[in-house]
Amino acid sequence: MADDIEIDLDDLERRMEGAMGALRTEFASLRTGRASAGMVEPIMVEAYGQMTPVNQLGTVNVPEPRMVTLNIWDKAMVGKVEKAIRESGLGINPQTNGTIIMLPIPELNEERRRELTRVAAQYAEHARVAVRNVRRDGMDQIKKAKGDGMSEDDQKFWSDEVQTLTDKMIAAVDKALEAKQAEIMQV
Repeated sequence: MADDIEIDLDDLERRMEGAMGALRTEFASLRTGRASAGMVEPIMVEAYGQMTPVNQLGTVNVPEPRMVTLNIWDKAMVGKVEKAIRESGLGINPQTNGTIIMLPIPELNEERRRELTRVAAQYAEHARVAVRNVRRDGMDQIKKAKGDGMSEDDQKFWSDEVQTLTDKMIAAVDKALEAKQAEIMQV
């Protein structure tokens, strides 16, 4: 019976991929000097009694490389969306024209680029911590299985599998960070 004990690696991998997905979303919200619809995704607006993502209140377009436009469907929400964008920390000053909010993307200076690379590094560190927490959960499952009669060979096998998965995810986080930092520093 003890040989039948298995650790759910698929669940651990899914949870680690969730951390990578969150990292990609956070990276998309960082300005790199060119417009992206993903920049406004994390912005939440108090609408209809609950917090709602901006992209659910209107259409997000990128008509030119340095401009994002939001066509807000409900005219009453325009002011709230504009306020949420100002307070989001994107460093963009929205311009309103009826129900259309234009977000001109200014050129990044060297100091702001360095600051954004530090923010990207913080996001990557949070993702690494999340991956390590999932690793810890996997190791705890192995320790629990040891108490249920798992052999030492099986413990070593599963520990190595969890560590290999963790190393793969940490390498993916590092690679994503390197790519994002290069994109930010590109003039």
